[in-house]
Amino acid sequence: MVKILMIIVISFIVAAISGLFLIPFLHRLKFGQEIREEGPKWHKKKSGTPTMGGFIFIIAALVGVVSGIFINGISEYQEDIMAVAAMFLAALGFGLIGFLDDYIKVILKRNLGLRAGQKFSLQFLVALIFSVWAAASGLVDTGIVVPFTQKTLELGFIIYIPFTILVMLAAVNSVNLTDGLDGLAGFVTLFVCLFYMISANAIKLPTVAVFAAATVGGILGFLIYNKYPAKVFMGDTGSLFLGGAVSAMAIFMKNPLVLLLVGFVYVAESLSVIIQVAYFKKTGKRIFKMSPIHHHFEMCGWSEKKVVAVFSAVTIALCLIGFFA
Repeated sequence: MVKILMIIVISFIVAAISGLFLIPFLHRLKFGQEIREEGPKWHKKKSGTPTMGGFIFIIAALVGVVSGIFINGISEYQEDIMAVAAMFLAALGFGLIGFLDDYIKVILKRNLGLRAGQKFSLQFLVALIFSVWAAASGLVDTGIVVPFTQKTLELGFIIYIPFTILVMLAAVNSVNLTDGLDGLAGFVTLFVCLFYMISANAIKLPTVAVFAAATVGGILGFLIYNKYPAKVFMGDTGSLFLGGAVSAMAIFMKNPLVLLLVGFVYVAESLSVIIQVAYFKKTGKRIFKMSPIHHHFEMCGWSEKKVVAVFSAVTIALCLIGFFA
């Protein structure tokens, strides 16, 4: 566990230092976030806050992963190095899609960024490449653990690939929806990654433990600047990277179904949007005051800090239950 803590410290220091240079750089480039008109009116004051801050923890995670390969003694095992690389590259692939989306929003001044079809196609491609590579190379097998049992459900290659793609696309876009308040996606994902780090370390799966630890340290360093009131936003660059990271961890742990539990906040955020849109199209009325659901609680009078604290507490509680799963 000491080696894992060393990785966290390294990633944290890299993220903390990176923020000192990256945030002023983003200010100089005028990479400020435009706040959407349909959001809460009091969010208008956040307009101009630098975005694309996800690079802070992406850089930190890369340094942490490279350091962790040697610190944790897996540098001699090619298969383990490939596994860590696969997880990081999958997350990075989604992060690059997010960067393209942010670039269009900030530089081209098109607030919606990539069109839905373009974004989905690129995400699908990254998920497909990762799924086929991981399964075909033998880095993962095609079985998944059934939560709260000792049973493994064998899906077979034909079913496993589409299932894995679905997991990744759902996670990536759900984390993206969660990123709507200062520190919300960061804190929730921090605890999810801690869950995978501790679980992987307990079952002697160093590849996931190293990647999770590097991500944990990076998020911790980023939260110095992203907690309320945020000095920088992670942008789609960061949220898509984190979605790719947690889904890749879940896949390599063979427990993607557990992600539904420990990542319940992600699920709730996505469901609130789906329910709101479907109900409005059918009835012309809204169930929630605003979606995603964190905005509903804001409209009910909760402060950003309270929403983040409650959602984080729920995640911690579910992660504790997740250990039994």
